[in-house]
Amino acid sequence: MKIPRKLGWSFLAIIATAALVMGVFLATILMIARSTEHSNDSQSVFAKALTLETAILRQNSQFRGFLVTGDVTYLKSYDEGRTEFDKTAVELDAMLDDPQQKALLAEAREKTLEWRRDWGDRLIPWVKAGRRDEAQQVVRDAGKKVLVSAIALPLRALRAKETEDLAVYAERQRWAIDTALIVLGIGTIALIGIAIGLSRMLTRQIARPITALTATMAELADGRHDIRVTGTSRSDELGDMARAVEVFRQTAAAKEAADQDRAAAMAAIGSSLSRLSEADLTARISDVPEAFRRLSDDFNAATGSLSHVLGGVRRSVEAIKQNTGEISDATGDLSLRTEQEAAALQQSASALDEVTRSIRDGAGAATSASAAMAQTRAEAEQGGDVVRRAIGAMNGIEQASNEIAEIITMIDGIAFQTNLLALNAGVEAARAGEAGKGFAVVASEVRALAQRSADAATEVKARVSAASTHVRAGAELVDQTGQALNRIIERVTSVSTSIDAVARSSDEQAQSLGQINVAIGEMDAMTQQNAAMVEETSAAARRLVEEAEQLAASVATFVIDGAPVVAMAAPRAARRAPAPAPATSAAPRLVANGDWSAF
Repeated sequence: MKIPRKLGWSFLAIIATAALVMGVFLATILMIARSTEHSNDSQSVFAKALTLETAILRQNSQFRGFLVTGDVTYLKSYDEGRTEFDKTAVELDAMLDDPQQKALLAEAREKTLEWRRDWGDRLIPWVKAGRRDEAQQVVRDAGKKVLVSAIALPLRALRAKETEDLAVYAERQRWAIDTALIVLGIGTIALIGIAIGLSRMLTRQIARPITALTATMAELADGRHDIRVTGTSRSDELGDMARAVEVFRQTAAAKEAADQDRAAAMAAIGSSLSRLSEADLTARISDVPEAFRRLSDDFNAATGSLSHVLGGVRRSVEAIKQNTGEISDATGDLSLRTEQEAAALQQSASALDEVTRSIRDGAGAATSASAAMAQTRAEAEQGGDVVRRAIGAMNGIEQASNEIAEIITMIDGIAFQTNLLALNAGVEAARAGEAGKGFAVVASEVRALAQRSADAATEVKARVSAASTHVRAGAELVDQTGQALNRIIERVTSVSTSIDAVARSSDEQAQSLGQINVAIGEMDAMTQQNAAMVEETSAAARRLVEEAEQLAASVATFVIDGAPVVAMAAPRAARRAPAPAPATSAAPRLVANGDWSAF
């Protein structure tokens, strides 16, 4: 069985035992709770029945005391007992479930009502009415009939029944408690026994084998590979661990043997590698264990192939040195010629750049003049507009003068009519005599005012006529000015058109030269790039020669099969000093003086 299953079954046994004990405890506790509940109910019923019996006995004693003494204070206690009996009877009836007990209670209540009807309720009024002796005689004559024994007997039977039930419930509680104690003792002993048994079993089946396996692993760690691993036949996890430890032991033993073979092989390989590190490609590996035979064969094949390859490399390096020297000389000459052509093209580009700049400046000046003429024309047209508005204003002033003259003529007519009216008023005032003197004075003042108005209107009319004459003269002069401005505008327009045509022509020429300049600049840039590329090629060829010489010297240090050790070759001297790189310019260059021969 696997270890988790062993532990699971062990814990399951402990848990099952504990659950069984707890189940019995729960059952006994529930039994005790039910017995206690029933016992409490029985005690309540018993108490109620006892209360009823006490209440009826109290009524009887207080009734007899009232009959003997006639003291009404007995009636108060009598009524209290009566009320208590009725209330308790109702409460007890609600608590009872047994039909037999309900019948006993009903019998007691019925007997109580009969007793009250025959004795208490009937004789108490007699005593109150002064018939106490008669009532006493009735009671003496009744004998046992007046007793309440018939009421107490059912209540006592009821209490006896509850007493029996209380005894039964008490016995059940004692049995439940005894059972719980017995189960507790047995369960505790069982749990302790199961725990001890399981612990011994788990120690024997798990702990001890783990301890033994740990000791075996410690011996393996110390380097002892001849020990025996126990527990490999087990089918649980400890068996898996023992089998794994056995694999480790076998692997360690095999590793020790392999380490010895490896040490011998490493000695032989190290000797050959030492010779190989000294550039001796004739080194070979021999006398190695069988496990390293493939490695020695591969090493010997690799050194043989490398020796053969380096022999071919020596021959190729000599050919590369010769060819790269010729390439270096050729690229040096090409670089010099390219530099000369780039310098001539740069001078030509500079000259063409100056011409383009001059034409562009002229085109700019013509454009500025055209703009100035256009501005002058606009200002002249604005002046013509001002003159036309001035002529219109003059005409308006002249028209207003004529209208003022008409108004003055009307004012003169009004003054004349006013003068005539004043004259007629004076004549009428003279006819009126003394009574019309006041009107005569007013008429005289009105005539004088009309005369002054006529004089002022005449003077204003004369001045307005003079102003109208001057305005007409000014309008004619302004009209002549407007015609002169129109002629100026026409001539300025003609000149502006000519200047604009010149500016466009110059701009087109500047654009054409600019395109030529761009093309020459691109040619110059490409020539400069070609020169730089040729120079870089020449430098690369020289570096290639140097590297080929260094490679030849490095290859010469190796000792190969069938070839003697050669001395290191001296580096090849440079054939000529490198020409300085031409100064390149970011701006386009123009052809100087139209000389295209270098290009």
